[in-house]
Amino acid sequence: MIDLKLLEYLESYLTDNRKQRFETVLVQRTKHFTVATEDVYQLHNTSAVIRSCDVFGIQEVNIVEERNTKRIDREIAMGSQKWVDLNRYKNVKDCIVSLKQKGYQIVATTPYSTDCLLQDFDVTKKSCFFFGRETEGLSQEVLDAADCYLKIPMVGFTESLNISVSAAIILQYVTTKLKQTNINWQLTNEELLEKRFDWCIKTIRSSDKIIEQFYNAK
Repeated sequence: MIDLKLLEYLESYLTDNRKQRFETVLVQRTKHFTVATEDVYQLHNTSAVIRSCDVFGIQEVNIVEERNTKRIDREIAMGSQKWVDLNRYKNVKDCIVSLKQKGYQIVATTPYSTDCLLQDFDVTKKSCFFFGRETEGLSQEVLDAADCYLKIPMVGFTESLNISVSAAIILQYVTTKLKQTNINWQLTNEELLEKRFDWCIKTIRSSDKIIEQFYNAK
């Protein structure tokens, strides 16, 4: 539970423009959709996916690092890792179990299946979009656990897209369609308060000392 008095105190350290920016961004945030990357080798690909999630309002990203454990490329992510919540997993099984417990259907993105074309995807279902390794694609474990397979229609000689490009195309489409529905896709009031508090901590210098000062003054 967020201490509202503390939150108000912290926000007094923000400029009006910054507070307005938080409000503008948060009203567009969603956990109705999330993204998972499975052992992506190229660091800039994972970083670019995180950046796309921030751009299109996806609040959580799930990163499976069973083989490849790397630090997020700050230059490519352009600071977006500060605003998006990263959930890290050492194996894909734990990731899938966690997502299903949260009510997500597992959507395997693959150019080699026609189970569901992007334009036919049902955006009303709470979904996690899985993106796999650059050369191998998704593991058999993800494919077996998937509730559906999603394909971006392509008409050229090239059979597949870079995962960061695929993620951007899919997220732009599904979030646009989602906002045309009447389902409740936005963050809950408690989640909004949590993110306001979290973003204050990440924005304000020496926030720990300011919090200590707040409680000592009581």
